[in-house]
Amino acid sequence: MTQRQFRLPDLGEGLTEADIVRWLAQVGDTVTVNQPLVEVETAKAVVEVPSPFAGILVETHGAEGTTLAVGAPLLTIQTADTDTYVDTDTNADGTGGNGTGANSLPTSRDAGSIERTPVLVGYGPRTAESRRRRPRRPPTPAGPVHTAGPVHTAGPVHTAGPVHTAGPVHTAGPVHTAGPVHTAGPVHTAGPVHTAGPVHTAGPVLAKPPVRKLARDLGVDLASLAGTGPDGTISRADVEAAVRAAARTAPLAAPPTRDAPPIGVIPAGATFSAETRTWHVPVTGIRRSMAQAMVASVSAAPHVTEFLTVDATATMAARDRIAALPEFTGIKITPLLFVARALLIAVRRHPMINSSWVEDAGGGRPENGGRPENGGRPEIHVYDRVNLGIAVAGPRGLVVPTIPDAGRLDVVGLAHALAGLTTAARADRLSPADLRGGTITITNVGVLGVDIGTPILNPGEAAILALGSIRPMPWVHEGQLTVRTVVQLALSFDHRIVDGALGSAVLADVGAVITDPTVALAWS
Repeated sequence: MTQRQFRLPDLGEGLTEADIVRWLAQVGDTVTVNQPLVEVETAKAVVEVPSPFAGILVETHGAEGTTLAVGAPLLTIQTADTDTYVDTDTNADGTGGNGTGANSLPTSRDAGSIERTPVLVGYGPRTAESRRRRPRRPPTPAGPVHTAGPVHTAGPVHTAGPVHTAGPVHTAGPVHTAGPVHTAGPVHTAGPVHTAGPVHTAGPVLAKPPVRKLARDLGVDLASLAGTGPDGTISRADVEAAVRAAARTAPLAAPPTRDAPPIGVIPAGATFSAETRTWHVPVTGIRRSMAQAMVASVSAAPHVTEFLTVDATATMAARDRIAALPEFTGIKITPLLFVARALLIAVRRHPMINSSWVEDAGGGRPENGGRPENGGRPEIHVYDRVNLGIAVAGPRGLVVPTIPDAGRLDVVGLAHALAGLTTAARADRLSPADLRGGTITITNVGVLGVDIGTPILNPGEAAILALGSIRPMPWVHEGQLTVRTVVQLALSFDHRIVDGALGSAVLADVGAVITDPTVALAWS
């Protein structure tokens, strides 16, 4: 038996510390590879850290609420001398990796003395040590395969009979068998599985935590998918493809609903001072990051806000008709969907709004987004994709999860993405990957019963659109005073990039689509 220490990884975000939120396993528990063991809160999100080893959890190196530096000991696991090496070459978003894997951790009995950068499973550099652990010679039996342990092969598996194993099957080539495959562990293969019988496995599905979260939010059963990533890992693209296929053939189940967190209550972690009669609330993680970002935003960017009140009666009628379509069964259709679609159309018509001001162009350094020939002068970077941020009040403060490349989604896909993100944010299940890379943001203050507000720019973005409450109001329609469904919109923008003409054009486009949804057909 060997005791292996796992240190707090950098989580791929370049952060220096994290707070321990909750231990998901206790000392003495038997754990498996990739089993979530602890929740930690970074400045970006609450993240589940999976186990890099299989064995017994013998020590935890911090109580809940403790702040640990990246690289500090997090936990210790006692493993068997013959424990299985698992390589999961995928990025944080579940897509194909760049030669990274769990093998950057110690992988031999004396590896505790090896200096390596601690990384999360699926992150970090590939090492020569890990490559030496990969078996090279494939087994090629002519009859059934029976084993009480795992099967490892760098080539294909060919057998005229069934495969029975109590452990996982690892192969870099395809599996060919004339009988069924029975295994108590997972099947990992870089090639296809060809069998005249079924494949039965009681092992875990290979998918990174962000992909598992996405699947939960969208109601996708990971066990029903065939992964296209390395070793059969299920990627974000696999989940999204399943959602699109399901939307074409059958209605999806509604995302899980949870009660919204209470607003304005004193957090459980606060302490009370009898002397001063005040509660002391620690500012950590996401809330600290949000506060710093808002101060930086108003200090760096000259904000201008424009307001527009529009008649949304036609949009609300269209919402009712769309909600009745079979493609949207199980999805709550909200006005936010139409506003998001309207903003995406406006961005396509006025792409300069989807941009950032870069003060010194990265100091001329290409790795920072700069160009040496620019000499460090300011630049405006205009993005060719719209990574749409949605501001949500989560249990730990305001967060802005992002829908990557939202402009490529149809209305069904956008509805699923919005429902999944807001549900995950309110349930505190966002990952760092969900909170980065935004290019323009929407904040829905109307959901709180507020007519409208003046939104603050998300740092690094040129514009943010606020959606107010939608309510019946007196309105002049076709020359007659009547009651119509009215909404207020507010667009804040960085006046270094966006002048009044551009800001007004974008806001007017959004208002035009909300007033008459058929305009979207002409502008799409």
